Amino acid sequence: MTFVAVDHLVVAARTLEEGVAWCERTLGVVPDPGGRHAVFGTHNRVLRIASSAFPQSYLEIIAIDLQAPPPARPRWFGLDELDLSGGPRLIHWVGRSPMLDMHRWGLINVGEAPGNPVAASRATPAGVLQWQILVREDGRLLHGGALPTLIQWQGVHPTDAMPEHGLNLLALTVNRLPRRAREVLRLRGVTTVEDDGPTLRARLRTPKGEVMLESEP
Repeated sequence: MTFVAVDHLVVAARTLEEGVAWCERTLGVVPDPGGRHAVFGTHNRVLRIASSAFPQSYLEIIAIDLQAPPPARPRWFGLDELDLSGGPRLIHWVGRSPMLDMHRWGLINVGEAPGNPVAASRATPAGVLQWQILVREDGRLLHGGALPTLIQWQGVHPTDAMPEHGLNLLALTVNRLPRRAREVLRLRGVTTVEDDGPTLRARLRTPKGEVMLESEP
């Protein structure tokens, strides 16, 4: 049986400028350049947060690309419907699967609707990154963002070329993820709970000390 690992955390912002300012203020570092996602009309900045418990993990700050033409489909991560007037915030997490189709059908068989595989890519200074990712036709997140979006990379992983900034993911707690979905995904390193708190809690070591990022309940 294969496991799903934490690939990256998703912080949404109204603009990348707001996201960069949030990152400097909250984590004490400037995020690295990312790229554009033509299929979804978004762009991002990224930071390596890999640790021994969460290898090849990173943080993504994502925003709607106002310079890009409107996409032909709803944007991923529910970005079309998010209220970000309160500033950038943690909204979701992406799980890395070595067998995307198997995990997709496993989730469907327990009553989940994780979406269909979409081929995506973006250019980086180190070359083109390519991956397949599950995205629902309506772009919405399930269970308040607790059910991870699943991704399978083709070739190199983005963290292979990301510099170190003194950031490490120490713990990720996911709230109210259905038991049968957990059994399918066999999450590696993730703590699951059932309480009235936020959907996601991510504890990071940063140049400013330990920082807790929380999503909305």
